[in-house]
Amino acid sequence: MKISIGGDHCGFELKGMVLKWLEERGHQVIDHGVYDKNPVDFPDMAQKVCASILKGEAERGIMLCGSGIGAAIACNKIPGIRASVVHDYYSAHQAVEHDDVQVMCMGQWIVGELLTYDLIETFLNARFSTDPIYRVKVEKLEKMDGALADRR
Repeated sequence: MKISIGGDHCGFELKGMVLKWLEERGHQVIDHGVYDKNPVDFPDMAQKVCASILKGEAERGIMLCGSGIGAAIACNKIPGIRASVVHDYYSAHQAVEHDDVQVMCMGQWIVGELLTYDLIETFLNARFSTDPIYRVKVEKLEKMDGALADRR
């Protein structure tokens, strides 16, 4: 799978481990940074990760910061993107199955290394449900994106 990844300085160490883990499993990874511990704003990284998904360069995205919360907020500001904080097994697959989430956001301060790998694997293996109830809800979310974009 092609995966776009990024994060801020608070997720730097975990991002390095995740990059290696993904590549060892044969995934193609687009690394948008950060590349060191120097401070950077997560909204800048979120724009890069999400742009590569919207352009079709990547199928899914992973954002790593301190808590995952700011990264999720930033990603969800971008029309066409659905992102979720993922810190447990259920949300790792349910976010994709029910809400067609493209970007998982995790916090280095919250999730340990081994759990991170399990969550990513679960997220990447999940597929959006064919159940009409979830399809209708995601269509409504997509319409909301358009309505917001029209006001700008």
